[in-house]
Amino acid sequence: MGKEQFIGTWRLVSVGFRSSDGKVDYPLGEDATGLLIYDENGYMSSQMRKPGRPLFVARDRTKGTLEEIKTAFEGYYAYYGTYGVDEKERTVTHFAEGSAYPNEEGRALKRYYEFKGEQLTLSTPSIPLGGGWVIGVLIWKRAKPVEKRHKQP
Repeated sequence: MGKEQFIGTWRLVSVGFRSSDGKVDYPLGEDATGLLIYDENGYMSSQMRKPGRPLFVARDRTKGTLEEIKTAFEGYYAYYGTYGVDEKERTVTHFAEGSAYPNEEGRALKRYYEFKGEQLTLSTPSIPLGGGWVIGVLIWKRAKPVEKRHKQP
């Protein structure tokens, strides 16, 4: 038990944020995709995106309009770092070294965890989002091994 249960790659099933009145919001959409990776050396990486984000007209990441940049940023969330598991509290803490949201860098991001078969549910403590306070509930499913290697472009 412990860290071993986490090790591997997980695919995002859903990410929703519940407010105190019970309303659930899906800021990355109900069809959000992503990967969460935990390795045996204690490193982790999490990435999530809203499908269908529009391409930048300029086709150059440094030449996006303010609206294109805002839409791209709000539709993608990622961070990486190390992690630790507290079996007694049933928490996994992600120690963010780098994040798309700079305010998280250097912070400990606590998540409550629950395993059910090949599914991992991570819940945040109450966090600020969209002008209020919410609890994030992220459901992940253990990824199957890749059968074919992708061809290089």
